[in-house]
Amino acid sequence: MDIISQLQDQVNAIAAIAVDIFGTLQKDAPPVRLSPNYPEPPANPSDENVNIPELTKTMSSALVQAAKKFDTLVSALPLSGGEEAQLKRIAELQAENEVVGLELQKQLEAAEQELKQVQELFNQAADNCLNLKKPT
Repeated sequence: MDIISQLQDQVNAIAAIAVDIFGTLQKDAPPVRLSPNYPEPPANPSDENVNIPELTKTMSSALVQAAKKFDTLVSALPLSGGEEAQLKRIAELQAENEVVGLELQKQLEAAEQELKQVQELFNQAADNCLNLKKPT
């Protein structure tokens, strides 16, 4: 897998971890009173005894590990030598492409010529077969 695909996968993994964290916190975190003007929120009806501090540590650790892996992948990207180096590389690749294109054109012309010769030979063979007389 190339580095860009790995980066995309890692971004997807980070997004999935974040969604899990938000969903879990929304589901399991105890309600908090926002203002003294509001009534005391009802208790969380969750049947499970969830250790929220431990859960947040575990989830944040997973998020940090995923972010570190992303940073490692980013640092593995090749450094660009600036715009001038990129333009030089593009010119080199275009010149190489031109040479390969000319070679392919020559090969195509040779293949077309060979095909024409084979078709002529086939037509001659077919004509000879049709013109054969039956032995008497």
